[in-house]
Amino acid sequence: MTTLPPDDELVAALRRGDAAAFAAVLDAWSAPMLRLARSFVSTHATAEEVVQDTWLAVLKGIHGFEGRSAFKTWVYRILVNTAKKRGLAERRSVPWTSLLSQDEDHGPTVDPARFQDADGAYPGHWREAPAAWTSPEDTALNLEVRRVITTVLDELPARQRAVLSLRDVGDHTAEEVCAMLQISAANQRVLLHRARAAVRERLAEYLGTGAKT
Repeated sequence: MTTLPPDDELVAALRRGDAAAFAAVLDAWSAPMLRLARSFVSTHATAEEVVQDTWLAVLKGIHGFEGRSAFKTWVYRILVNTAKKRGLAERRSVPWTSLLSQDEDHGPTVDPARFQDADGAYPGHWREAPAAWTSPEDTALNLEVRRVITTVLDELPARQRAVLSLRDVGDHTAEEVCAMLQISAANQRVLLHRARAAVRERLAEYLGTGAKT
């Protein structure tokens, strides 16, 4: 993994037109940026174009960067805005803000019938604990499981997919994700929970049935 200098040194180098500094940041961030861009557009090729457009915008606007946020956060905000515009142009997405009141942020994530009601011995707890999964090591090596995960990720709404990509794939903190996507902490938690629940539910179905066939 490429180790980058502190923001002030990196930004100064980019402003000087330092080709080595640009190559380093390109190498360090382009792959996760591509994954995030893919959350908003329909094809891998379009996501690549979004990343390229983002870097062009970064170089064009680098002298206007004021350091009010981390440099990476600033770059990712440009990426998200660029990707959202491309997604809308493809007519496969809806405005970001209009998703807040729809099922992406609301509704149950697990069938309520799976939990004990008020008359149960332990209200709110599982009626029957979920079946144990195979070890993470075995699962990670199972290409079919990876295919299932990839499929459900592709089916997630854009906001859920973006948050999950940043948190669980990019390993960013909740605070960083909120800053990059410009969403509230509450929305970030809901989106991440729903995305993880969707992935878990699909995996549970596969590991309980498909993996045995």
